[in-house]
Amino acid sequence: MTKLKLGAIADDKPIKVTVELPAPLHRDLVAYAEVLAQETGQQVSDPAKLIAPMVQRFIATDRGFARARRSLSDKG
Repeated sequence: MTKLKLGAIADDKPIKVTVELPAPLHRDLVAYAEVLAQETGQQVSDPAKLIAPMVQRFIATDRGFARARRSLSDKG
């Protein structure tokens, strides 16, 4: 079994943002959605729905950002 960084995608009220992606990145999102469907049994109808959880995961695991954020909140 593959260890993906994402789990099941939460159904949450979205905020609309328009982003242009390079074609190779879109192909990677489509492939990721296919692997995620195999791993979780949850079909991802639109690979763009992976972007928000991926960014959330990235931010949550970025230690430098966490330190900077704590530093900012300590000063405030």
